[in-house]
Amino acid sequence: MSTESAPKWRRLEPDERREQIFTCAADLFGERPYADVSTSDIASRAGVARGLINHYFGTKRELYLAVVRRAMTVPHFAVELLPEGSLDRRVDAAVEWFLDMITKQEKMWLAATAPEGIGRDTEVERILSDADRESADRVLEAVGVDPDDDRRDELNALVRAYGGMVKAAGREWLVRGALNRDEVHLLLSRSLLTLIGDVFPAVQRAQR
Repeated sequence: MSTESAPKWRRLEPDERREQIFTCAADLFGERPYADVSTSDIASRAGVARGLINHYFGTKRELYLAVVRRAMTVPHFAVELLPEGSLDRRVDAAVEWFLDMITKQEKMWLAATAPEGIGRDTEVERILSDADRESADRVLEAVGVDPDDDRRDELNALVRAYGGMVKAAGREWLVRGALNRDEVHLLLSRSLLTLIGDVFPAVQRAQR
């Protein structure tokens, strides 16, 4: 066999291999119902032995839950990436980061935000609820709300309500094509600035 026809394998570091498996699993779970995806399917797409999936993630179920959690949660490091400067600048950068994030994992994000859900059960519902709350906390952190603010629960709820619009806007862009990315960016950034600048202070005054 010539060297040209032989498969060209590249040795990956463990973290790279783990991320490769994770990405392939996210694609498959976004394309098909959970029951229609096997660990063999994931291994085949990732180009790895099936045992590596168990080694890195445990069961298919554990991998699936990890995929859902990442697709729907804004991580802590996202806040650290935001630029210094005005609130307008930070909000603009935060929305841009978010739109990049859902573009990179579009299929899984759309499956998780679909009205019919993703074959949900109690554990998945808990992950989605926790993801909404944690992501709202990241928004509050990004805009400088004091973690010890005694109205933080109400503010978190307001951001979660805004999150419902975020999901709807994302689907108008990625599924229906009724909005383009720039229009979604404008909608989300202006709405978030209004929430922070007008709604938050009004709620805080009303609670006094």
